[in-house]
Amino acid sequence: MRAVIQRVSSAACECEGAVTGEIGGGFAVFLGVHESDTEQQADYIAKKIANMRIFCDEDDKMNLSLSDCGGEILLISQFTLYGDCSHGNRPYFAAAARPEKAVVLYEYVISLLRDKYKIGVKTGVFGGKMRISLVNEGPVTIILDTEEMRKK
Repeated sequence: MRAVIQRVSSAACECEGAVTGEIGGGFAVFLGVHESDTEQQADYIAKKIANMRIFCDEDDKMNLSLSDCGGEILLISQFTLYGDCSHGNRPYFAAAARPEKAVVLYEYVISLLRDKYKIGVKTGVFGGKMRISLVNEGPVTIILDTEEMRKK
């Protein structure tokens, strides 16, 4: 799995003219599922997202998590995170999981964040044509990848 995490003061997703998810402070997370990913990668990525300490404490050090700040997550599925542009200029998406597999793991991550880590999660529409708006604070953007787990 691959996750791009942005610390935001606000974020929203719109699909077909309707807002499907909107948060104040927290994370906008774009999540890509690799064709070989399993629940093991989903467990890892959810734990990392939930415990990521990229909010500033009273000393202006990035030392606080979402739980410490009461933030939420806007979680958007994004297969294009597995676009391979190493040959030519048109991305090749063979490494991205097929939708029927990806949606199961995407929903599993959502349930882990909500139920296990007790974080409010809003979402986009899996496979939908979405418009995402966000205000990145910092800017802070972190990339997580479970590729090393697949090699073991």
